[in-house]
Amino acid sequence: MSDSIGVAVIGAGMAGKAHMAAWRNAPSLFGSTLPPVRLVSIGDVYEPLAAESAQRFGYARHDTDWRAIAEADDIDVVSVVVANTLHREIVEGLLAAGKHVLCEKPLSDSLDDARAMASAATEAAARGLVARVGFTYRRAPGLAAIKQLVEDGTLGRVLHVSARYWTDYGSSPDVPFSWRFAGAPGTGALADVGSHLAYVAEFLAGEVQSVNGGMFTTAITKRPIAAGFALRGQAVPLTGEFADVENDDYATFNARFGDGSVVGSLEVSRVATSHPNGLVIEVFCENGAARWDQERASEIGLALQSDGSRLGGYRQVVLGPDHPYVAGGMAMDAPGVGWGQNQMFEYQARAFLDEVVGNTTDPLPANATFDDGVHNMEVLDAVARSAADGGATVDLAASVDLTANAGVHA
Repeated sequence: MSDSIGVAVIGAGMAGKAHMAAWRNAPSLFGSTLPPVRLVSIGDVYEPLAAESAQRFGYARHDTDWRAIAEADDIDVVSVVVANTLHREIVEGLLAAGKHVLCEKPLSDSLDDARAMASAATEAAARGLVARVGFTYRRAPGLAAIKQLVEDGTLGRVLHVSARYWTDYGSSPDVPFSWRFAGAPGTGALADVGSHLAYVAEFLAGEVQSVNGGMFTTAITKRPIAAGFALRGQAVPLTGEFADVENDDYATFNARFGDGSVVGSLEVSRVATSHPNGLVIEVFCENGAARWDQERASEIGLALQSDGSRLGGYRQVVLGPDHPYVAGGMAMDAPGVGWGQNQMFEYQARAFLDEVVGNTTDPLPANATFDDGVHNMEVLDAVARSAADGGATVDLAASVDLTANAGVHA
């Protein structure tokens, strides 16, 4: 890499497209001092999708084998947005080839693989390479604003937290079987959207110390098998045969955060009809409470004890330039314009590029490390252990020590 940065995306599905657009738009954010970004390649095993995506998002070419991207001299930075089981081989191969890597969460499908990836990232860092995991919701201005209100004393110490992430992509029994429905308990809704919910809760309430009350349910136990390549949300011919769903449609658990005095309950689902992307988190603090809802991402709810009982209740706070990420981070960075999840991917990409080029002029907060990604999976693994033991309490430190012998992977 010299006077420009060549980027590629491996995986052309829904989240992959968010990465494609993010690399294109990231240099325009916050008065960028980045070198030019070259949109080089989209990689996907399904060639028609790779070709269509490259043309749509303005990438120079497409590839059907990740190794071609690893071997390409004109590519410096790669997003890995494929099935969790494929993360380790691809990420380790890219790092060995000298690429900077942004890997989607969860880091892998097993803790052993995730820890191996973290070791590879540490070794790669010694060669000047950046490896990060995509904890995208950390970039939500509303969540960042709530975190500020906690830390500056306006809300003060968090007492307890309630959070849910309800989705409905699996709510119909006609949705075909895919990699998302295969794997051990904990690799379903918990790994998919629960990984997001866990780090969002920790972002506001502190690191998880223990979990209890783990419970999984598989509501739809069989899925039809597609006759060909199936894109999420699109009709596809079926074979008439069915496959058993192996993992969780729904998961819930309780957690202790920080010094152990902060408690919370978390709930995730992929069968919550009419909730396409329903992440909601509410924190109750010594001086008030705050709430953020992904479906109303351009505002937060805020209630303060100082308002008194006559003025009690949540007030609507519309996000604008006085809040994190908004000023300079949107083409129209004014209050009330509207803001959403696509911008999170752009801020994430910009933060990654800041690290790659060593930007020290007001860089964005850095992305999560692979060690953070391992911790995230350790939390999910502890939930799986709790569920397997009838909801028993699982201490994170003890869970980490025992993981190698458990056979349960988040």
